Amino acid sequence: MILDTSSLINRVKAGKEISENITVVTILEYPPIMNYEKFHGEIFFITYEDQIRAFTLQRKLREIGRPLSVGDLLIVSICINRGETLTTKDKIFKNVAKIVLIEE
Repeated sequence: MILDTSSLINRVKAGKEISENITVVTILEYPPIMNYEKFHGEIFFITYEDQIRAFTLQRKLREIGRPLSVGDLLIVSICINRGETLTTKDKIFKNVAKIVLIEE
């Protein structure tokens, strides 16, 4: 399971233990996580395959008029390529789910 940045920030603000994983994108968006003693998850880094997946998804999302920010796009690509579930409250990811279901 991977937390998106907003979910991670909410947990940090609440002082919760965090055992879920995050991506390097989240570290870039929220550097204080590196000093948060209650973070015990892994950090997933961007691979070449993640970049290709992000490109493919963004093309399809642009076709339906719903492109994502680069950060969100990379987080989603990392999750898809590793078979991880994304924990998020952001509704923008619904469009990605539709695209991914069509691909499968």
